[in-house]
Parts: sequence; structure tokens; C-alpha cells
Amino acid sequence: MAATVEEALLTRRSVRAFRPEPVPRAEVERLLALAARSASNSNCQPWHVHVLTGEPKRRLTEALWQALHGDGRVEREFPYQPAPEDWEEPFRSRRRKFGESLYRDTLGIAADDTEGRLGHHRRNYDFFGAPVGLILTVSRRPLAGALVDAGLFLQALMLAARHAGLDTCPQASFLDFHPVLRRHLAIPDDRIVVCGLALGHADHEHRLSRHRTPREPVAGFTTFHGDESA
Repeated sequence: MAATVEEALLTRRSVRAFRPEPVPRAEVERLLALAARSASNSNCQPWHVHVLTGEPKRRLTEALWQALHGDGRVEREFPYQPAPEDWEEPFRSRRRKFGESLYRDTLGIAADDTEGRLGHHRRNYDFFGAPVGLILTVSRRPLAGALVDAGLFLQALMLAARHAGLDTCPQASFLDFHPVLRRHLAIPDDRIVVCGLALGHADHEHRLSRHRTPREPVAGFTTFHGDESA
């Protein structure tokens, strides 16, 4: 449990191994109500959340696994990220280092182990074993502003979860099979899938609990204009 906002920020991480113990629905509702206090353009509040537990979550996972192991065709609705060869520096190096630290150093999966990497990727669609899976959607119009609002909502939700002693993992992988999500969750055409989010208690015995990611220092991403005392 994080006692302060600072502690929540410092202890938040993308957890990829969860314990199966459930999270009460009342607690999920409380966290969503807190996240809904997030700022949004003109207070439009463009978000809508689908919460999955138990059998509905299992059925969605099975359908996503079938899509992954079928033709594996990716159908993203918006350009979430460039193709691997189109990444520029310093983002290319950061992305490569992240992959190496996760797959090689933490999981022991070699770069040429295609099956091993697919096996780990497959776990995304079970929300890494978390008891609660969330799918976040926003209004399609205006999309750019709604995506900014969605980021604010997600961050608030993840910090509220840390304060409650819970852990999360935001997951863009759900974008790859949005038609499956639309069928199972009856998502209307005027809404777009932003990402998934795993919610639950981290499995601290799993080797993935050792995985950490570095952050750039303030001096590396900030330009100050004005006096130091301002």
C-alpha cells in the first residue's frame, strides 16, 4: 500500500505476474470513481471502461488466443506505434534495452527463441493472470483529445490502485485484435479501444517481480525558462 502520492509514483510498475485472489467489485468501483476525477477537455469525460472477471474474462481470453494462434492478423484502428524499423533515437535504444531486460535478463528467453517470446506475449491476453481485466475505450470523435484524456484517466487509476495496495499493467497488445473485443463486449462503432489494464495483487514470488525499468533524469527531458527561484 502506498501512503502518499510520491510513494505511489515510485512503486508503480507494470506487473506481469499476478496472484489469483479476487478484488471485490466495490473496490474496483471505488478506484474507477477516483479515476473519473481526472481532467478532460471541457469536462467531456470521453472514457468508457469494460470490467471483466470470472467466466466473461475467460471467454474473452480464449477468443483472443484463437485469434493470436490463427492467422495472427493485426488490425489496429490507429497508429499506436511505428514499425520496428521506423523507431528513431533515443526511442529505438530504449525499446531495445527494455526488450533485452525483459526477455533475456528476466525471463531467460533468447532473441531467436520465437516460441518462447510468443509464449510470453500470449500471457497478455489473460491479463497476466490478474483477476480483473479492464478494457478502456474512448469516443472516436475527437480522437486525439480523447486519447490524451484517456492517458490522464489511466494514470489516475493506476495510482489509486497503488494507494490501495494493488498493482496494474497497462496493455496496448489488446489493440491488435480489436474486432474480437468488439464482438465480445458489444463495443459500438463510435468508440475506439485504447488499451487493456490488468488489476490485482502482484505475485512477488514470480521472477518477473524482479524486472525494473530505468527513467531518464529530469535534466534529460526538461528545459527551464526563467529564474531558479521562480
